[in-house]
Amino acid sequence: MYTSRGFNSLFNHTIKRSMSRIATPTDNPIIESLNGWIKDELKYDYNFYHSDNPLEIIKKYVEYFNNERLAYSLRYKTPIQYRTELRFK
Repeated sequence: MYTSRGFNSLFNHTIKRSMSRIATPTDNPIIESLNGWIKDELKYDYNFYHSDNPLEIIKKYVEYFNNERLAYSLRYKTPIQYRTELRFK
């Protein structure tokens, strides 16, 4: 569990955090799976661990994830294509 005072002080009291209990990653298998997938992509596709500028790698990955990646749940379209077809801005 995240019991660090510094970590906990970053959260506003109106935000409800959802975290797994100690040694029970099955509390939230969907997010655990997504976290593993993101870590693998950063490691293998973006060479994150050998980068001189990890913050830049994260920015590039977030840009890719939010705008360019094909998503099964979006019928294998990018988020931008999907929103455009639905006439969202």
